Amino acid sequence: MKHSRTNRGIIVTLNGTSLKKGFALGFIGFMLVFLLSGALTSLKPEYRITSKSINELTNNITGNSFIHLLGFENRYFVQDLPEEAKPPSVSSLFFKAATSINPEDPRSLLGRELPGFTLFDSEIVVAGEGTDYTTMPIESPPPTEVLLEEREASIADLEGADDQPDQSKTPPIATTGERKVVYIYHTHTTESYLPMLKNVKNANSAYHSEANVTLVGDRLGKALEDKGIGTNVDKTNFMKKLNEKGWSFTKAYTMSRPTVETAMAGNKEIQYVIDIHRDSQPYKITTADINGKKYAKVAFVIGGKNPLHDKNKQLASELHKKIEAKYPGLSRGVFLKDSPGSNSLYNQDLTENAMLIEFGGIDNNLEELNRTADAVADIFSEYYWQAEKVNAAAPEKK
Repeated sequence: MKHSRTNRGIIVTLNGTSLKKGFALGFIGFMLVFLLSGALTSLKPEYRITSKSINELTNNITGNSFIHLLGFENRYFVQDLPEEAKPPSVSSLFFKAATSINPEDPRSLLGRELPGFTLFDSEIVVAGEGTDYTTMPIESPPPTEVLLEEREASIADLEGADDQPDQSKTPPIATTGERKVVYIYHTHTTESYLPMLKNVKNANSAYHSEANVTLVGDRLGKALEDKGIGTNVDKTNFMKKLNEKGWSFTKAYTMSRPTVETAMAGNKEIQYVIDIHRDSQPYKITTADINGKKYAKVAFVIGGKNPLHDKNKQLASELHKKIEAKYPGLSRGVFLKDSPGSNSLYNQDLTENAMLIEFGGIDNNLEELNRTADAVADIFSEYYWQAEKVNAAAPEKK
């Protein structure tokens, strides 16, 4: 019998056209990666992707939304969320991250389109009663002619200007003695209030060389002293210094900074630094009715460009909570400003215990402001002495 062997093999047919397309696509893809890498590495440092840019991108994702995203992988993360917390809309998150536009906050769009609108681009850290994006503090610079003019408008009858804080209460148990632990100053020194000025109705003209926020600083300083807290009130007229140097209003914090630095260097006992301002919002927004008495509301402003802003926010938030507990409605909240149109530093990088407090608005009178200064001194003294007890007890635990 004759056996024949047949060789069987696998025949592979290559399509020359497909092979060419594959090589072409691979080459194009390689070139695109090469060009993209070159573009990214050649960008100026301020335009490169950094941890800061990633942080700014994720700022559009709320805490609850982030926890929900983690919950897609591990349900453990979402078990402590409130029942009413709804899963985030992925499309909404992507839209916010990609465009930095929040549909619930029109400022995120208008701030880029309207000149000067970024001045109002602030963040509400803690909202007080009635506070929303329409009632936030407004830093409204005076017209140039008002700034350059050393205003000597007639002062109204400032009833209560020389009144002292109520000293009928029990004297303080503790005192700082000769130590001046609080430093008060007024960067926008000439900010005034319409009720203090005769025949002045225009809010843009509410500036004066004598009847201004320094009266509030005086009252707060006296009230703190009565609480046993040594206080130095600096009434340097920084607006006058601006005029002498020919500087613009935006340079006000640059002007006040050396004075604060000198004060802190000359007195190592200073623990708290307070910059007092006046808001430009109208009466209904800046006034509270507490137990039948009118108070000028306060607002805490934090500079977002300040590296110590987390510490400043913590201090302001604690004071806000204490104010709301004893004087409900008095605090408008805590606000973070970090926009191109504002200083957003406010000398708060000099100490973690720095505060910028807006006392009332253009329509508040001195009686309301004095009442508020006394209330703030009352709350601050409670906070101060409590902190002193904690600091004194700390070494004992070691």
